[in-house]
Amino acid sequence: MMNSHYCFQCGQVLEIKHLDQREREVCTVCGWVYYAQLKVGAAVVIENDNKLLLLQRSYEPWKGSWMLPAGYVEADENPMDAARREVFEETNLVVDDIEFFQVYYFSDDPRGNGVTFVYKAKSISGELRINNESSAAQYFAWKDVPSYLTKGGHDQVIAEWILAARQRDLQ
Repeated sequence: MMNSHYCFQCGQVLEIKHLDQREREVCTVCGWVYYAQLKVGAAVVIENDNKLLLLQRSYEPWKGSWMLPAGYVEADENPMDAARREVFEETNLVVDDIEFFQVYYFSDDPRGNGVTFVYKAKSISGELRINNESSAAQYFAWKDVPSYLTKGGHDQVIAEWILAARQRDLQ
């Protein structure tokens, strides 16, 4: 663990101490403890004619990989509102009705560990257009989904979608 934080209460440099069976950064002056927290993201599964909408990242990490419309949840934002906002920002699509799907934990993002709240879109409006965060947007049938997928939970969600879509096609 690297000591790189300052006390939010008194401004002193935090020191590493063993507390609660973990190494934590603690202020030796006032006793304040820094508790690292997970990053929180929101993503949306949007289907059209049994195809999944994916965006190709235009920046690192994972430049060129494919992902769901998604992004980080702001500190004062509900994850479902963040999901709606991210879909619109990244695709120009308005999600009229979404439902909660699942939460995914990820530990493979170089920016930090986190959780992604994933929603499914039931209906959308607007014309698909990407912003500068993506280099492409495309709907993929399960058998055509690219193999280079973004981490941070996206690969987990997409793998589950492929499995469900494959099973649906076989029925």
